[in-house]
Amino acid sequence: MHLVLEVLAYALDEAVDGTTRTIDVVLHADRSVSVVDDGRGTDTRQDADGTWVVKPVMATRDLRFFGVPEAPLLPDGLPRCGMSVVAALSAWLEHTNVRSDGSWSARYVRGLPDGRPEAAAARGPGGTTVRFLPDPDVFGGDAVDVDLLRRRLLATVDSPTTVTLRDETR
Repeated sequence: MHLVLEVLAYALDEAVDGTTRTIDVVLHADRSVSVVDDGRGTDTRQDADGTWVVKPVMATRDLRFFGVPEAPLLPDGLPRCGMSVVAALSAWLEHTNVRSDGSWSARYVRGLPDGRPEAAAARGPGGTTVRFLPDPDVFGGDAVDVDLLRRRLLATVDSPTTVTLRDETR
């Protein structure tokens, strides 16, 4: 639950800035979770060789939240830690970024980059997809409780952004 809320928090941050109108949370049959938004995408650059230079948000501590006593609490009552915690506690995580100047996808295995970011097909003018599998060695085989997630989202998301939740596990 907390990992989903961590990823969702970033999309909701973008919504507060007015760049995101929709966020889709999908619980997949393989027990992975994706959070897809239509925002501006993660800021990235290409080097002189055309290789994507990606902010290390998935592989380094977010100093705004990690280990900060006054970090904001997420709807589960736990403090926000950052995306690197999601990546570290996931068997794998795929981060796909779509911007007007190009699209890429990067994969992480237990928090470590698994190769270099690669070009990805654009699915619209912008947005970010984070799909991850909570590590079964850490969390066991339990899937995210969709009913509890729905209640937490409905009770706490205060945003003009439309957040949908789809359960493909049943």
